[in-house]
Amino acid sequence: MADTTGQGTPGSGPAQDAADKAPREPMLQSLQALWKDLPGLISDRVELLSLELQQAGLALLQILMLAVVVAILGVTAWLVLWVGIVAGLVAMGLHVALALGLALLLNLAAAAMAVMRAVALSRQLRLPATRRHLTLSPSAKQTEADDRHPSSLAGHQP
Repeated sequence: MADTTGQGTPGSGPAQDAADKAPREPMLQSLQALWKDLPGLISDRVELLSLELQQAGLALLQILMLAVVVAILGVTAWLVLWVGIVAGLVAMGLHVALALGLALLLNLAAAAMAVMRAVALSRQLRLPATRRHLTLSPSAKQTEADDRHPSSLAGHQP
């Protein structure tokens, strides 16, 4: 069939152009409406975030206050426990100074063990494996692996 519209493609013409524009217009209107509503949508979400952060901040403050109360009550209970132990040792005939010295020595030993454990845990805060992975070249990693595993050096002579 010959093209009577002069457009060169069958089925094109004024009816086809109108059909192409029809789906675009509602989509354009939808995008324009969304663009208009966007500030409102964003501000609603920002306001929600703000309110929730405010609520979370108040909850954190209450948690910290309760932690202080728990610490004070825990220390008080610890002191009462040791007063009872010292009183019991004195009641069994131990001199007061010796009973207090024993209580002090046991508490200092427990504190020293806690400090040593905290120091050991603090090494993990430096993220040693990540730092090694990010800062060493592949050949340095192999050298370090050899240093950590003496069995891998069995065949090597210095």
